Amino acid sequence: MASKTKTPKPEDIFLEPLDEALSRRYLAYALSTITARALPDVRDGLKPVHRRILYAMRQMKLNPSGGFKKSAKVVGEVMGNYHPHGDQAIYDAMVRLVQDFSVRVPLVDGQGNFGNIDGDNAAAMRYTESRLTEAASLLLDGIDEDAVDFRETYDGGDREPIVLPAAFPNLLANGAAGIAVGMATSIPPHNVAELIDAALHLIKSPNALTATLLKYVKGPDFPTGGVCVETPEAMEEAYATGRGGFRVRAHWVREDLQRGRYQIVITEIPYQVQKSRLIEKIADLIQNKKLHVVADVRDESAEDIRLVLEPRSQNIDPAALMESVYKLTELENRFSLNMNVLGADGAPRVMGLRDVLQAYLDHRKDVLVRRTGFRLDKIAKRLEILDGFLIAYLNLDEVIRIIRFEDEPKAKLIKTFKLNDVQAEAILNMRLRALRKLEEMEIKTEHSALKKEQKELKVLLKSDDLQWKRITEELKHVRKIFDPKTLLGRRRTGFSLAPEAEDIDLDILIEKEPVTVILSEKGWVRTIKGHPEDLKGVKYKDGDREGFVVPAQTTDKLMLFCTNGKFYTLDVNDLPGGRGHGEPIRLTVDLENDQAVISAFLFEGARKFLVASSSGHGFLVNEEDCLGTTRKGKQVLNVPSGAEAIVCRPAKGDMIACVGDNKKFLVFPAGELPEMSRGKGVVLQKYHAGDLSDAKLFFKKEGLTWTDRSGRTQTVDDWKAFTGKRAQAGRIAPRGFPTSKKFGRD
Repeated sequence: MASKTKTPKPEDIFLEPLDEALSRRYLAYALSTITARALPDVRDGLKPVHRRILYAMRQMKLNPSGGFKKSAKVVGEVMGNYHPHGDQAIYDAMVRLVQDFSVRVPLVDGQGNFGNIDGDNAAAMRYTESRLTEAASLLLDGIDEDAVDFRETYDGGDREPIVLPAAFPNLLANGAAGIAVGMATSIPPHNVAELIDAALHLIKSPNALTATLLKYVKGPDFPTGGVCVETPEAMEEAYATGRGGFRVRAHWVREDLQRGRYQIVITEIPYQVQKSRLIEKIADLIQNKKLHVVADVRDESAEDIRLVLEPRSQNIDPAALMESVYKLTELENRFSLNMNVLGADGAPRVMGLRDVLQAYLDHRKDVLVRRTGFRLDKIAKRLEILDGFLIAYLNLDEVIRIIRFEDEPKAKLIKTFKLNDVQAEAILNMRLRALRKLEEMEIKTEHSALKKEQKELKVLLKSDDLQWKRITEELKHVRKIFDPKTLLGRRRTGFSLAPEAEDIDLDILIEKEPVTVILSEKGWVRTIKGHPEDLKGVKYKDGDREGFVVPAQTTDKLMLFCTNGKFYTLDVNDLPGGRGHGEPIRLTVDLENDQAVISAFLFEGARKFLVASSSGHGFLVNEEDCLGTTRKGKQVLNVPSGAEAIVCRPAKGDMIACVGDNKKFLVFPAGELPEMSRGKGVVLQKYHAGDLSDAKLFFKKEGLTWTDRSGRTQTVDDWKAFTGKRAQAGRIAPRGFPTSKKFGRD
């Protein structure tokens, strides 16, 4: 039987533009993702799922001194009462709080397989057990004393904290990472003792600068150690603005072996780098002969990390070897800093180090005030009862008589001794053993102590200085738990400055051998061993042929100049070798399909080049200004729309000869052409129709030459007849000039 579709009532139908409906719903989704999932709270450094896990475990009495319970039970409690999302997502979040290689200060104590630094997953939640750590207890300390606000859970059946009291700065201590809609956060872990020292200084000097706070907070302190090689200037800017990054390298030592041999032992790797993938990457580089300096890699890790690199040659300096390894592997990694967090008002914003610490201190002050008010209320209620007890002891016989013989003893007690309902009820509930003299003395002592505490707390609430003094004492007490001398509190990440590129000669890492670079017209590049005179045996793909042949050494750098006006720099040693047709050059450099290589040469470093585009513009450029280090290349000649770069020749000479598509010929002094590091250049020759075809420099004494089709060099005897000023139109080229309107290769 077909089901009947319920027809909506007219009053249930709302008409609105589709774009407005989508915009409003997408905005609601984005805000939910930002505030309820991705970004941590600046006060306790937790996302809602982590906060709910810790609170649920506390409600289950999984205290650090107690026993463990199955993780599945914890996940079920969290999912059923507080976090209506997938059980695996909750378990994954809890696993991270256990892993001492993921968080600087673990908040959950795990028993069982919770994964490892190799990237292996944790065991299923039914096999593992967990409980809170002492650090988690600090985050939850005072939560039952009205320290923070609570809200209803998703189903209204219970209440959950909006934020935790947080006795230590967990946001910076453990860091955070998350991706929301249109924004993200990335905060590295730090040393708790250093953060507390900085917070104590900020209490003393509220206007302290970031540079001053960095005297206490040295930088990130990753769980896996490593060495931070970021410059102090860059770190200061990053912590001041809340945006930046840190370069982190693996820590290594040289281990001497017999017969003068040595090996490199890596004992710490960068944060969030999986060891197994790292070893696999190094092994692939060795096998593909891209990491020439390393002969083998071994994993000898047990509880501690121990990766062994065997150098290919014992003559290689270990520091130079590691610089090469850092360049090609994740043994050097960059951790970004983006302190995008939720403020106390729930709004996301990017904060600097000072702002984060100040927000945390303001939160601790608010917690102190609320806990003090809660304690005063408890004291007032207890004093009320103690006052009633003292009245009862002073009139003990009458109190006993009233209780024994009156029909309504409670009302009689209130009327006779002017007690309130609470005091009368407490007297009626008093046990007979409490009537002894010793109990009376204890009540008087307790009453006196509570009166004194009440007075001190009232003074505390009225004094801002006393509140900061109390917060200072609390932070100092917490610092003792994370003392740098303890295993948990000691700094793990060191600091160093990476050596400058010129300080380490990486050429010694490459065996110097003669090779010939062959670049075909269609852009396939390869190297062959030696410098053979006869290249007739070199084969190309169908429809392809020889483009450039450059004799070189494996230690050389190959420079390519392309029609887009960019120079590309390649290490000859990294070019594909062996048999076959090589590889497309576009796999190595970012070169569009409609662009081509017009010049290929080896970098020497002290030359000048003439570069020009088909529009007739050009200039002289130093070779050093053409050197680029990225696959995107270096833009030197700005090519106008509709034109392309066509000339790149060594600037050897004092005169310049230009020829256009119209076969007009012009010669002018080289001094009329400017030297530039980048730009469009100046007009070499004017054309009423057509473009520049070629240009070159030559010496007056040697005369102007060109190369004909047969490869023979021809000399222009009357080149002076074509002399003029730069940007003139010129005259028809001399008889015998090639029909290609090219001077040929130098």
